[in-house]
Amino acid sequence: MSGLRTSPDSLTRASITIAWVIIANKPFYPLYVWWLLGNGIVASLFTLIAAPFFLAIPFLASRSPLAARIALPVIGTIDTLFETKLFGAGSGTALFLAPCIMLAALSFHAEEKWWQRGVTAFIFLVFVISRMSVGEPFHTWADADLSILLNLNAFAVASLMAFIALRYAGVR
Repeated sequence: MSGLRTSPDSLTRASITIAWVIIANKPFYPLYVWWLLGNGIVASLFTLIAAPFFLAIPFLASRSPLAARIALPVIGTIDTLFETKLFGAGSGTALFLAPCIMLAALSFHAEEKWWQRGVTAFIFLVFVISRMSVGEPFHTWADADLSILLNLNAFAVASLMAFIALRYAGVR
């Protein structure tokens, strides 16, 4: 059975690192919402639904490095769409599509360009869907709360993108 396992390449190891960072930070998001807004804690707990899917990525990588590298931006994209529906477009959660695009740009070998293009097209399609048909959010926020959420999410996105850039720097 151990013959099915493969040693992850440098791109897959970078993807695994990013998955672990997301997993480690997921539980803090509801706490940030509670601390900064004092409401919406129940709604923000639903953001934890994606945690097991991110947790599967490091385990998937030992069986199929390509599948793990595909899974990271795809799971991130679906999670982003869900959170945009949960909090609404004004919350800035759709900004998390930017790190997903960045992962699609960095996570593939040259010979995997069609996977890279497909994942990128998927992320862009989800962006279009999020702008055109996400509808009313599951949780309604006051304008002041949306401003705080937008700032929180913009900071989180910038932090994640900086970490991705630092982790993938020099990876071939």
